[in-house]
Amino acid sequence: MTIRLPGADGRLRAYEPRTDPLAVLPDGAPLVSRTVYSAAHVVADPYADVSPGDPAAVDWDATLAFRRHLWSHGLGVAEAMDTAQRGMGLDWAGASELVRRSAAEARATGGAIACGVGTDQLTGPASLAEVRAAYEEQLALVEESGARAILMASRALAATAAGPEDYLDVYGHLLRQAAEPVILHWLGPMFDPALEGYWGSGDLDAATEVFLEVIAAHPDKVDGVKVSLLDARREVGLRRRLPDGVRCYTGDDFNYPELIAGDEQGFSHALLGIFDPLGPAAARAVRVLDTGDVKGFRELLDPTVELSRHLFQHPTRFYKTGVVLLAWLAGHQEHFTMVGGLQSARSLPHLARAYELADGLGLFPDPGRAETRMRSLLAVYGVTS
Repeated sequence: MTIRLPGADGRLRAYEPRTDPLAVLPDGAPLVSRTVYSAAHVVADPYADVSPGDPAAVDWDATLAFRRHLWSHGLGVAEAMDTAQRGMGLDWAGASELVRRSAAEARATGGAIACGVGTDQLTGPASLAEVRAAYEEQLALVEESGARAILMASRALAATAAGPEDYLDVYGHLLRQAAEPVILHWLGPMFDPALEGYWGSGDLDAATEVFLEVIAAHPDKVDGVKVSLLDARREVGLRRRLPDGVRCYTGDDFNYPELIAGDEQGFSHALLGIFDPLGPAAARAVRVLDTGDVKGFRELLDPTVELSRHLFQHPTRFYKTGVVLLAWLAGHQEHFTMVGGLQSARSLPHLARAYELADGLGLFPDPGRAETRMRSLLAVYGVTS
């Protein structure tokens, strides 16, 4: 049996789906050699009568079930991050409920969780004092939930800060009052154009110096840094300059195998959106790395990079559409609907290629179901087999 898939040239071509899935059994034991978080997506409620711009309608049962799936493989969950459509369909009211529910589920199941802290309750121009207060509100909620806090980059701070000194002031204030060490998140403008010039400069070398100054001033309050710049060389350079005890969590969805494998001077841990669809495969690879087998780790994870680079291609911020498509095809949810209507954010050829690459990797537990669902999506666009 073949399925006809549209290519970038607009032509249909035959593809023969595989029939054997990649068998990865759940193993809830924590991963040993690396700390690994999957930034998890939210599942929309497809029956809610909402329009783009309305508050998100979330299917809480399916959303929490997906987190249990990730925990069952030993992965941690990075909650309420950009993969969860934070600031792209999920507002602070929805994100705060997500944090509460997921943190409670983590406590009940023993899963590791870290949650995003931002300023997205601010919807217009804000002063630095208002930015600090918004961060404080979210930090308090995450700390009360019992989760580790991830200080996310702030659109409001990027719009308000006059220069590096304002970043040093705001982050210094937050780190001094944090009850536990946090993860600092540097999200590049390819993920969110509103973050251009973060840390007070469009020059990444200058921005890096400010970022390192924040960390150096409060190393006891920084568990680690998540770097999402899609630049492996820059991440390695930053990693080598971190104070002892401060981890580097790669957020590089283009170069993660080599960064996690590391070199003679160190390695990166992981906090990745691509580990949402790759959860079981990623866990399998890291368990091989736990034995010291770097070559085996690379042999398992390197083939996934083509899929990741496809999902995260420009405009990168719409990678979430491919992530949710794969969750539907894999059977983790019963529909291909996203909050904010973002299921329409990628073209049919893009989605077809995502299916083909994921199927080729054996990522679907039931390849037949994935094929049937892909055929139904194609039929909506007028493609008949």
